[in-house]
Formats: sequence, C-alpha cells, structure tokens
Amino acid sequence: MSTVKTHQPILTTSIAAAAALAHKHRFVGFDGAFCGAGDRALGTLEVETDAGQQAPVNVLGIVLVEAGAPIGAGEQVESDADGRAVELDDGVANGVTLDAASAAGDIIRLVRGI
Repeated sequence: MSTVKTHQPILTTSIAAAAALAHKHRFVGFDGAFCGAGDRALGTLEVETDAGQQAPVNVLGIVLVEAGAPIGAGEQVESDADGRAVELDDGVANGVTLDAASAAGDIIRLVRGI
C-alpha cells in the first residue's frame, strides 16, 4: 500500500531550467540546475521541466523532497550530489524533515523557512 504525502507550499517561484530537470522533488539551485553536494537550494522542483523552460520551485513551506539515503524525522538536511536530501553534514542546511525515509528514493515532507 502506498502512502500519499501532502505538501503545503507557501511560496513557489520559477527559474529557467539550465538543463532538463527530469526528477521532481529534488533540490534546485539558484542557477536552475539540480544542487550539488552541500549546495544551498532555492527550493524543490514541483514538476519535471525541459531545458530552457520555466521550472516551478517550491521555496517556502512544507514541501516534498526525494531522499538520497535513510533519514530520520526532525533532521536537518543538505543536498547530495544529485539534488536529493541527506542528513546535514558539512553543507548548507536546506530544511528539516517531517517524515523519516527508510531508503534512497523515498519521498518525504520537508519544512523550509523555520
């Protein structure tokens, strides 16, 4: 049985996609590409977007993000090399998890802006 996750974005903006953004719910940087490891995120991608098109990015609120590894609930996260959320190590904090992820690829809720 699959669990549906809801999100409540407060602020969504758009940015020109620097390349094809083929994985929704990953961190997107201020350059319009998926974040690299430890990078500061503008927000999380709402829908897959072709290169050069305007990509909707959820900047603030409760947003969905793809986990890059198991993560506990209530943890600060940073981006991995593919724009997925991993527990904060030495990068920039990009939010706090509301849900736990048991494996890479899980979609979890993230609070941004607190």
